[in-house]
Amino acid sequence: MPGVSSFRTTFLRTARGALAGLLAGFAALAVAEAAAGLVRPAAGPVTVVGGSVIDRTPAALKDFAIRTFGENDKIVLQLGILLLVALFAVVLGVVSLRYRRTGAAGVLAFGAVGVVAALSRPDSEGAGDALPSLLGALAGAAVLYVLAGKAAPVGSAPGDEGTGGGWSRRGFLAAAALTAAAAAGAAVAGRALSGRRGRGAVASRDGLVLPAPASPAPAVPAGAQVKVAGVSSFTTPNRDFYRVDTALVVPRVDAGTWRLRIRGKGVTRPRGYTLEQLLARPLIERDITLTCVSNEVGGPYVGSARWLGVPLAGLLAECGVRPPSKGGAADQLVARSVDGMTLGSPVEDVMDGRDAMLALGMNGEPLPFEHGFPVRMLVPGLYGYVSACKWITEIELTTFDAYDPYWVERKWARRAPVKTQSRIDTPKPFARPGAGTVMVAGVAWAQHRGITRVELRVDDGPWQDADLAAQDTPDTWRQWSYRWQAAPGGHTITVRATDGTGAVQAEARTRTVPDGASGRHSVFVTVT
Repeated sequence: MPGVSSFRTTFLRTARGALAGLLAGFAALAVAEAAAGLVRPAAGPVTVVGGSVIDRTPAALKDFAIRTFGENDKIVLQLGILLLVALFAVVLGVVSLRYRRTGAAGVLAFGAVGVVAALSRPDSEGAGDALPSLLGALAGAAVLYVLAGKAAPVGSAPGDEGTGGGWSRRGFLAAAALTAAAAAGAAVAGRALSGRRGRGAVASRDGLVLPAPASPAPAVPAGAQVKVAGVSSFTTPNRDFYRVDTALVVPRVDAGTWRLRIRGKGVTRPRGYTLEQLLARPLIERDITLTCVSNEVGGPYVGSARWLGVPLAGLLAECGVRPPSKGGAADQLVARSVDGMTLGSPVEDVMDGRDAMLALGMNGEPLPFEHGFPVRMLVPGLYGYVSACKWITEIELTTFDAYDPYWVERKWARRAPVKTQSRIDTPKPFARPGAGTVMVAGVAWAQHRGITRVELRVDDGPWQDADLAAQDTPDTWRQWSYRWQAAPGGHTITVRATDGTGAVQAEARTRTVPDGASGRHSVFVTVT
């Protein structure tokens, strides 16, 4: 049947073009990642384009991504980029069957996007960062041009750019197999090179011995952990501690080459510090609970750890910095990360006597890479986006009027003290406990103010006091429990906390943008 034969021919031809495009895209990414292994892993095209997408994403959309995908938001973004690359490659492959030069030019144009993204990143190290995208685009364009010629059918119209000496199934499949093997080899080499570049950082962390603190943290009170199944551990293990940041590739910084610079307005004695110099100073050890501003009411982005670090106020004073209340010229401290992130903290808060620090250790070991090794900043009582700079490399003293850091540029608030919040850990939403005594328990936090009271309400009944666990410090969360005599049926349990200033947790629900969520956590359960 002529119609069926014609359809089959068109389908096979299109499939060959699509395969040629996919192989060209694979080759481009593989060569680019191999080049990034030689230059630096953060210069890979998926990383630089993904970072540019994150930088240009509206705050509300970022918030949605964190709410929806949690700590997998970066994986979702990377998969989305790869999917778009694949679709674009398929289109170019089909186009190249008739217009080889147009298809190859399309690959080069896509590479140009990576070049521009690499050069415009805040952590760009110059022209070298453009090399992976450039080499990848050249390799992909060449592969597509060759494969399209192999895939083009004999007898193309005169002048057709798809003409390439005619197509044979064996010749095309041989070229495709060779391309796939070479690209896979490049990808493996790139992974090995990237891993080799990070070995020095891994070795520097493995070899780091943390000194004993000059000011150790008191033991956590025996009654700080309520004995109710399902409640969060008072001290969050490192592997379970939440991670929210914009880094698609976790920076692996060699402790031996790391440096911190302090400069800016009101800094009369600018200084630089090595990790060895910080470790030689008197260190403090403190239990501090951190909260992400993207944490929804009842959300998981809060955790408590024992941190070891250098008091930040003393370090700043050494450099001649004074808080505004004592005549200091700067009211904002801008912390810069190795990946170009900028966070702004109020100088007054950093130097008001709270345990603001440059943290070197977390729960008895050097910081994990995911949490800022070798050094990160912490300021109790402030949301992470204005205080908890990971992989910190510079501190600049300036003013809020003179400079807007990364998140403020994206419409988040300049100042962000942690709001009083509480969460029901057990029972879980839509649980079906049996009638009788049901243990309700959870955590509450108001860092640097502490928690003095937690109350529960079942349905529209009166507020009842929960039993408070022992308070560790005002900078940590506090656990609570309540014995509920549960009657059969559906019930809504709501919790609220009161902080050390006497302020009761706000009732009105707000979203996380611009300065953190507010409202009271509730769960609905059915008692059987």
